[in-house]
Amino acid sequence: MALTTASIEQTAPDQASLKAAAKLLSPAKWPERLISADDGLIWGACQGSGANPYRVVVDLSDLGAKCSCPSRKFPCKHALALMLLYGEGADDFLPGTVPDWVTEWLGRRRKTDTVPKDEIIGTGKSLADALKDDIPVPVDAKTQAQREAAKQKRAAATRQAITDGMADLERWIADQLRTGLSDLLGDLTPRCRRIAARLVDAKAGTLAARIDGIPARVLGLPQGDRADAVIAELGKLVILSRAWGDGVAADPSVRREITGAEPRDALLANTETVRQTGLWEVLATREETRRDNLIARSTWLLALDGGHRFALLQDFFPASTGRQGAAFSLGEQFHAEMAFYPSAHPLRAQIVERRPREGLRHWPEISPATDVLKSFAAALAHEPWLLELPILLPQGRVAEAGSTPWWSGDHDTALPLLSETVDLSLCGAEIQSAAVLWNGHRASLLAAQTNLGRFHADG
Repeated sequence: MALTTASIEQTAPDQASLKAAAKLLSPAKWPERLISADDGLIWGACQGSGANPYRVVVDLSDLGAKCSCPSRKFPCKHALALMLLYGEGADDFLPGTVPDWVTEWLGRRRKTDTVPKDEIIGTGKSLADALKDDIPVPVDAKTQAQREAAKQKRAAATRQAITDGMADLERWIADQLRTGLSDLLGDLTPRCRRIAARLVDAKAGTLAARIDGIPARVLGLPQGDRADAVIAELGKLVILSRAWGDGVAADPSVRREITGAEPRDALLANTETVRQTGLWEVLATREETRRDNLIARSTWLLALDGGHRFALLQDFFPASTGRQGAAFSLGEQFHAEMAFYPSAHPLRAQIVERRPREGLRHWPEISPATDVLKSFAAALAHEPWLLELPILLPQGRVAEAGSTPWWSGDHDTALPLLSETVDLSLCGAEIQSAAVLWNGHRASLLAAQTNLGRFHADG
């Protein structure tokens, strides 16, 4: 079905939605645009401010639409933008197999006779007006200088607030060690919450969320591991605090750990951003509800054809909107260009462009003699505040020793595993390769390639 400007204008809920959709017409914001074999459906992935793009589908027979964004407008700006892109050039949409999430939506929805008629006019909504650039208000040199001075003053105040917060954090750590680890572990959750709240006031929200997560990470370990784990957590916080004091401008990874990541547009505009194009597999997705009422979603990807071995996509959305549909399926493989955030050990990334792939490729081969912890040690040498790192393990087996499951390699190498990430069916299976998150104490199994097929741990 051909889409006309009039039909899209009629479908839009209001002029504001059309204007918002007009700002999403850049191909860079759409890493994926596809069309069904019968030309009846179009769907795609629209990159928002988070790591995981929104999934959008439009039924061309009646312009029914579905999007994973939390907007209450229907259709939302992402669906309208997908219609506009299709109207501008259907040839830019690649043929694709209808994915399961689209099929499920089709099965639930009821067709309606809502196809806009081109002869309907006078809707009060105009794409031409939406595409008009806002006329900038002239700013004189004096006003511009005042704005720049105010901006620098705010930035200086923020830096000072964070610096004061780091000093407060180090005093808090010293107090915890002075009173003893036993008292700290017995009162870990409320103590961490109190210092985290102070760091939020100090403009260090990302660091506050990290400290809020300490009780879950430490108390989830066996009793005998907790003292060492909490010492490691506090030590990494001191190192991070000192790194801030030694010169934040020189290390963007320090800022990222304390105040948050730079915007996507800034990342893509940076000429020094490391990019990697290739085939990727979705290993695992983890979600965590934070105390600031945000749900943090982490998606781990494995590179199947060289370059940086792993990529981490992180997204955040309000808990009040409910669980959002996953942007990826476990085990899914796709071609994509990744842009990695600046770091001495690049890992966190954003998808620049994404294309589907049919069939599955095996994981890269890992020599049985590989030093599995070498990459972890190398990363800590550059960024000692890291909490965990993905590692690809060579051939081995999973076995239980007492109540603890272990991965055991062929060269007398073994790593203890977090039991909640291990399916007992893996015990005895021939593991050709496994991807884990190693935190220095235990490994969380993300996925494994076995003689029984692929295994992916639940998020």
